[in-house]
Amino acid sequence: MSHIEQVKVWDPLVRIFHWTLALSFMVAFITEDEFMNLHSFAGYTVGCLVLFRVVWGVIGTRYARFTNFVYSRTTIINYLKDILAFRPKHYLGHNPAGGAMVIALLLSLTGTVVTGISLYGASEYSGPLAQFWAGSSHFTGKVLEGMHEFFANATMLLVVAHLVGVALASFQHGENLVRSMVTGKKETVHED
Repeated sequence: MSHIEQVKVWDPLVRIFHWTLALSFMVAFITEDEFMNLHSFAGYTVGCLVLFRVVWGVIGTRYARFTNFVYSRTTIINYLKDILAFRPKHYLGHNPAGGAMVIALLLSLTGTVVTGISLYGASEYSGPLAQFWAGSSHFTGKVLEGMHEFFANATMLLVVAHLVGVALASFQHGENLVRSMVTGKKETVHED
């Protein structure tokens, strides 16, 4: 006989990080050039959150640690094949595709933040890198702007892929992953 058990997976810091990051990135993405103060504040918030997540990925709780969800390329590819065959293994924490997405998002967000702070320094002569970029040419500003837009758009594409992955995994495993990121709990089936 089997029974369903609620297991605590996502600690409060991971959940607060997740939803604050989602909100901050969306605010930064939507405000773009129109509301520079709000855009910058949201961007700095994203940067601080990424730094927090890197630290928490090393010292955090079991399912928050990178060692729990960073898998080899072969494992990720095999998991993606299993998804397409509708037979993916269930994981309590991040599955191999979800773990790869976390890393991809952190890298893309880092690129977005670094190029944004650089662009802010070069074009507005403000921010922590203003002295480094002081006296930059117009061409340099345009290159930084293009890089910033590339990373922001790449991040948005990753967000869309993440949402599709969450919906697919929720469907294939019969669980509500959005609810688990609110409550911190996931369901698992135990055989008696």
